[in-house]
Order: sequence, then C-alpha cells, then structure tokens
Amino acid sequence: MSFLGVLVGVAMILWTLMEAFEVMVLPRRVTRQFRFTRLFYRGNWKVWLGLARCFRSPKRRESCLSMFGPLSMLTLFSTWVVALIVGFALLHGSLGTPLQSPTGAIDPPTLLYFSGITFFTIGYGDVVPLNSLGRWLAVIEGGVGFGFLAVTIGYMPVLYQAFSRREAAISLLDARAGSPPSAGQFLLRLAPRHDTGAGDVLLAEWERWSAELLESHLSFPVLSYYRSQHDNQSWLAALTAILDSCALLIATAPGKCSYQAQLTFAMSRHAAVDLALVFDTPPLPAEPDRLPNDAWLRLLHQLREAGLQPRDGPIVEAKLTELRGMYEPFVNALARYFHFPLPPIFTEKTSVDNWQTSAWTRRTASLRRLPVVEDGDEHFD
Repeated sequence: MSFLGVLVGVAMILWTLMEAFEVMVLPRRVTRQFRFTRLFYRGNWKVWLGLARCFRSPKRRESCLSMFGPLSMLTLFSTWVVALIVGFALLHGSLGTPLQSPTGAIDPPTLLYFSGITFFTIGYGDVVPLNSLGRWLAVIEGGVGFGFLAVTIGYMPVLYQAFSRREAAISLLDARAGSPPSAGQFLLRLAPRHDTGAGDVLLAEWERWSAELLESHLSFPVLSYYRSQHDNQSWLAALTAILDSCALLIATAPGKCSYQAQLTFAMSRHAAVDLALVFDTPPLPAEPDRLPNDAWLRLLHQLREAGLQPRDGPIVEAKLTELRGMYEPFVNALARYFHFPLPPIFTEKTSVDNWQTSAWTRRTASLRRLPVVEDGDEHFD
C-alpha cells in the first residue's frame, strides 16, 4: 500500500466531486479564492479570446467567441470524468487491488481501463477485482460514476432553459429599443403612446428580467459566456440599455415612471455590480463618453418633439452623471472582459432592427420605423 498514493487518489476524487457540486448543484456564489473551475474559465477564455482576435472578419470572430460557452462546458465535464477515473485507478494501484485480467499484468494502463469501465458501468467482465476491498471500491466507483453522469446530463436542460428565458426577453427588446438597443430609442418609441402605464409595465418586466439574470448567472456563471443569436445583441447590452433608460427617466422625468424606474435601476445595477464581482473585473471608466454634450442636446430635442417634456439644466445633468457613475464603470469592465460592445445611449443614426431584415433582403427600405397605431389605423411612421 502506498500511503501517499491513497492520499492523492482520495484528494482527486473529493476535489472533483466538490467542484462539480459547486458548479452544478450549489445555487449560490462560491467565495473560495482557489477554484479549478475559476482558473479553468479565466485561463481558457484568454486563450480563446486571443484566438478569436486572429479573425479579421467581425462575424467570424463573433462565431468563434460564441462557441466558447458550450465547448467549455463539455471540456470541463470531460476533465472531471478523467480526474475521477484517474483518482480511482490510483486508489486501486496504491491499495494493491489484485485483478484478474487476460494478460495477468496489473500495470497503469490496466488500472485505468478497469477504472474507466467501472466508472461508466460498462462491466465487460474481462478485468475484475479479486478481494473484498477491491470489489467494494468498484461498487463505490460505479455508484459515483452513475450519479455523476446523471447529474451532469440533468444539468444541461436547466442551463439551456435559463439561457432561453434570457434570450427571449432580449429578442423582445429588439422592437422596443432597436438593434443594438439604446435608451434613446427606448424612450422615443415609448413616447408616441402617451401612456406612462405602458412604461411602468415594461420597466417592471425588465426589473424581473434583471433579477432572473442575477440569480441564474450567479448560480451558473458559464451562462455569461453564452452569446446571443444576433451579433448586435447581448445580455450585457440589454442590461446597459435598461440602466441607461432608467437613469434618463429618473433624471429628466420625475413623476413619469419614476418609482418603477428607480426599482428597475436598483435591480439592474445590483446585477451589474455582482456579476463584475464574480468575474473579478475592476470598474473601468467608459471611454469615450457614451453621451457627449451634443448628443445629449439632440436627445432632449427629439424627446420634446415626440411629446415628452424632459427637464434639463445643470441639476439634471449632475443627477444623470451621478446615476451613470453608479453602473457605467461596472458594465464597461464586463464589456472589456467578455468582448461585448456597449450600446450607445443615443444616436441619430437609425439602424434597421433585426426583425426588419432577413437572409434574402438584408435591408428593407420600406420598414424604417416601427408601426404606430393611431385611431385604429396602423401605419409606418
């Protein structure tokens, strides 16, 4: 018996099971400094990001980055399986488990083969343990392997359900705030309705979306690496656009969606700050300024033309700057880490939304603006 080998084998098994439990089962953030999963994602993401930057085409670069999330999960699962198989093989070898094999040899390849077929519960019967300790250890390994694979397979639908819920809301934002989404478009498209209740409902929906984003991405951080279907959309762009919209409403339109805007702002800012903490991305100031003075003046002018009466002046600008300072450094840091472009707060350039395009006609000239319903008649404004 090799005492050191037993210790190493047991440590590998317990370490792997603990990592898998924390990643797949534990519904809260793990604060331990040293974690293999954290090092695995940080190291591999840097390598993958460097590989993606070799592509000159933005679409190919984005396609490369979109593969990292699913591929990293498969690689991580495979690493855990190999670690468990090696750990049990090391235990059998250190304990001197006598094995009946066709060749009669008990060498490392035979031990790994026996551990592998036991872990996957294949049970060919060509290599079997001959003593009680070896048989019980094989039973334990078979149970661990069966349970580990069951939990792993059951984990994937949960992960993709959370991803699907996140993306469904992002797709809804396309018609409400443009592609990519912006706070200016969100307010301008809401203004013709002249209905503050509609704004309250939308902001309440995004408050809940931000809460679900925080809960799901804290429980399953790998979801943050899963990218959206369209290159000009992302969970971070949606979160930033909602924060921008709430900041504008709080600063310029007190009394109109003000309370709901404050609630949504609080929840969205909470999500941005906690996710920046999870991925250890220190706050970074947004450069260049996402709302320069000339864009700010044009936005106020267009909001007034749309029928809103936004406040302006030094006090309003100071309040808006204060609110932006509460979240912009965090979303900017996350954008740098995940290689996401942050959406503009306002731009005069009217881009075609994703719903207005198709693979056959990339730009639909007749559909420049959203449909507006007035007096029962629908037309394109």
